[in-house]
Amino acid sequence: MRTDSSPGTLPAREHLPAAPAGTPVLDVVIPVYNEEKDLQPCVRRLHEHLDRTFPYAFRITIADNASTDTTPQVAGRLAAEIPGVTVCRLEQKGRGRALRAVWSASDAPVLAYMDVDLSTDLNALLPLVAPLISGHSDLAIGSRLARTSRVVRGPKREFISRAYNLILRGSLQARFSDAQCGFKAIRRDVAQVLLPLVEDTGWFFDTEVLVLAERAGLRIHEVPVDWVDDPDSTVHIVKTATDDLKGVWRVGRALATGSLPLDRLARPFGDDPRDRDIKDVPAGLARQLVGFCVVGALSTLFYLLLYGGFRVFTGSQAANALALLVSAVANTAANRRLTFGVRGSGGAVRHQAQGLVVFGIGLVLTSGSLAALNAASSEPQHSTELAVLIAANLAATVLRFLLFRAWVFPDRREDDSPAAPLYGSTAVGSTAVGSTAVGTTPYGSTPYGSTPYGTAQFRAGEAADTTWWEATLHLQPVRPHDSDARDF
Repeated sequence: MRTDSSPGTLPAREHLPAAPAGTPVLDVVIPVYNEEKDLQPCVRRLHEHLDRTFPYAFRITIADNASTDTTPQVAGRLAAEIPGVTVCRLEQKGRGRALRAVWSASDAPVLAYMDVDLSTDLNALLPLVAPLISGHSDLAIGSRLARTSRVVRGPKREFISRAYNLILRGSLQARFSDAQCGFKAIRRDVAQVLLPLVEDTGWFFDTEVLVLAERAGLRIHEVPVDWVDDPDSTVHIVKTATDDLKGVWRVGRALATGSLPLDRLARPFGDDPRDRDIKDVPAGLARQLVGFCVVGALSTLFYLLLYGGFRVFTGSQAANALALLVSAVANTAANRRLTFGVRGSGGAVRHQAQGLVVFGIGLVLTSGSLAALNAASSEPQHSTELAVLIAANLAATVLRFLLFRAWVFPDRREDDSPAAPLYGSTAVGSTAVGSTAVGTTPYGSTPYGSTPYGTAQFRAGEAADTTWWEATLHLQPVRPHDSDARDF
C-alpha cells in the first residue's frame, strides 16, 4: 500500500442538482452468480418500485460474475425489454470485483447495490439514498441490527452476524452497526477516491469500504430495515467468515502501521458554520491544539516516570537528560501520527532529527531551570525539583508546538504538485476484470445502443468520460487481488 503524508480534501458536500431527463441520478447494481431463477422477478420488482416511488431518473445494472448457467441470457432479455436496465458481464467471480467495476465506470452521482434475493424491504431504498442526494452524508447502509429494524432469520445467521460486528467493534473500533447487510449506497465522488484503497474483491469489500470511510472521518448514514432471510442463499458461511477474519487482520495491520493515506479523504461539511474558514485562524489549528495537548499530557507523565526511575541511579541532570531524550522520541512519533496526521515512514528520520533539535531546546530550558534551582538551594527537596521541572516543561511544550507546526510538520498543501493519475489512464477494474460486458455504452453520454438484446458492448470497468480523474485526488494504485474463489 502506498504511504503518503500530504494532506488533501474531497469537495464539500452539496445537494445534487436536478439532472436532465434521461441522466440517471441513481445506479443500482445487482451482483449475481448463477441466479437464473431469481434474477427476472428481482429486476422486475425493483424496476416497478423505482418507477413508482423514486422521484429521479435511475438505472439498474446487472453485474454478472462469470455465471455458468443461463443468467447472462436472462439478463440480456431483461435489458432488451425494460428501459434503464443494463448488464455488465465479468469473467471473474467476486461481489467486490463486480461493484468496483460498475461503480468505477458509472456516471450516476449516487451508486447503490442490493442482493438479488431482495431480502431487504424496498421501502428503505429512498431513505437510504436521500441523505446522499441532499449532501448530508457520504455513504449510507441498511442496518438489520438497529433497534427499530424488523428482521426474520434463523438463530445461526443471527449469531454469526452479531459476532462479526462485535469483532469489528473490538478490533477495528467500528461504530457502524451492520457491515454485512446487502443494501448500501455511496456518493460517486467518494467512491472514486475510496475504491483505489480497497483491496478485497469478495464479501469483505463492504466492510473494508466502511472501515476506511469511517477512519477517514466520512459520514455514514444508517437506515433501519425490514429484512427477511433467504433460506436458499448460496453463501458459504464458513469460508466467508474465514476470509472476513483475514480481511479484518489485514486492514487492522494497515491502519496500525499507517500505510493507508486516509488523511487525503478529509471532507469539509460545507454547510456547517463550524467548518468554514475563520479569518486569521490557521486551518486545523484547533484540532492540532487538542491533539498536541493530549499527547503532551501523556508525554509529561511518561517523562516524570522516566525521571523518577533514572533519578534512583544517577544525578538530577543526567536523569533529566535521559528522560527527556526518550520521551522526546516518543512525543515526536505520537505528534507526527496523531496531531499532524502524517502517516507512513516517509520523512520519519528527518522528522525525528528535527524533533531532537526541539528536544535540545527543551533540554536547555529544563536544565537551566535545574541549574537555577541548585544555585538557589544547595539541597533542594525532590518535590521542589519536580515542581520546577513541570513549570519548565510547560514552557518547553508551548515552544515545541510552535516549532512542530511551523518547522517540523508544516502544512504544505498549497505546495503539493499533482502526482501521476490513478492507475495511469485506465479506469479501476479494467485490467483486473478484462472482460466484455453487455449493457449501455461506458456510462457516458451515448444513448442506448442497438446491438444484440438492444444494448451496446463495452469493457467492464472502462469509463468513457475521464474528466473525473483530473478532479480526483491523485493516489498511487492499490492493486486488487486478481482471483477470488468465493462464490456468490
